[in-house]
Amino acid sequence: MLIIGIAGGTGSGKTTVVNKIIKSFPAGEVAVIPQDYYYKDSSHIPPEERSKINFDEPDAIEWTLLVKQLKELQKGNSIEMPTYSYLTCTRQPETVHVEPRDVVIVEGILVLTDPELRDMMDVKCFVDADPDDRLIRVIARDCIERGRTPQMVIDRYEDVLKPMHSMYIEPTKRYADLIIPQGGKNAVAIGLLTDFIDGRLKRRCN
Repeated sequence: MLIIGIAGGTGSGKTTVVNKIIKSFPAGEVAVIPQDYYYKDSSHIPPEERSKINFDEPDAIEWTLLVKQLKELQKGNSIEMPTYSYLTCTRQPETVHVEPRDVVIVEGILVLTDPELRDMMDVKCFVDADPDDRLIRVIARDCIERGRTPQMVIDRYEDVLKPMHSMYIEPTKRYADLIIPQGGKNAVAIGLLTDFIDGRLKRRCN
């Protein structure tokens, strides 16, 4: 199993990069483990307090569960991946069944912050993007998918996203084997990554 870690700031284009990698391989050959599914459950916190949760610091993620399930996939076992709702800030009763695959992509803003998870990765990538571009994407996403107003998104960006990016996310760039500027628009970098994955898979088969 080849484990690829893809990190980068909120709105940097990580999902686009992941989708382009998936499309480069036969259906079902790549499994994706989103970091966002492993946010700690906040159902015990009053609803009015949940909006104050900082989702952009490493402590918000249940890393032990993510690592445990990734190890199960390495052993050839299937997992029941948790799901999380940003609307209620709670873990959902539904799970996603994931079978072990030749390639597993672990994707999220903080996936390079956890040492144990980082050490499990065969390739570590950091998707880089201009802060203004990231902010525009975050405004569009949060207003459509999470019911926030543009002003709410901008306030959260200034109060939380921007400082947390500088504190936790940007420093993990030094762990990356490959930095992908311009996110999903960088066809050359994505091509290099997919060629590398393809080459590793062929060598393992041989």
